[in-house]
Amino acid sequence: VALDAPIMQDEIFGPLLPVIPYDHLDEAIALINRKPKPLALYIFSRSAEVQRQVLRHTQSGGACVNEILLHLGIPDLPFGGIGASGIGAHHGKASFDTFSHYRSILFKPFWLDVPIRYAPYTDKLWILKKIFG
Repeated sequence: VALDAPIMQDEIFGPLLPVIPYDHLDEAIALINRKPKPLALYIFSRSAEVQRQVLRHTQSGGACVNEILLHLGIPDLPFGGIGASGIGAHHGKASFDTFSHYRSILFKPFWLDVPIRYAPYTDKLWILKKIFG
């Protein structure tokens, strides 16, 4: 498939599999990195070094080595995108984390209120310089 073919312009949800030949693994990694981060990356290789190199030098929402569907079927394995493919993941605890909002709350007691926090600061600059350098 040519890189400018219509199928190569969007994410493919399937059943089509475009094949792009390459001579050196670095070429394939460079091509992956030139495009938006994929929802999933599928690596087929018997070589553990090839697997490590592709995983180390690319980013994707998820990745499978020598497999294409099992990552969807394992409830505790997070599944989701990165970048243009989406944000967050679902399945198991990842679903709870993605669809929850962690609310930051800070409590400060009234008794811990130092006057240096308030304007005017002209007579307090020397103290701030001493504290913060």
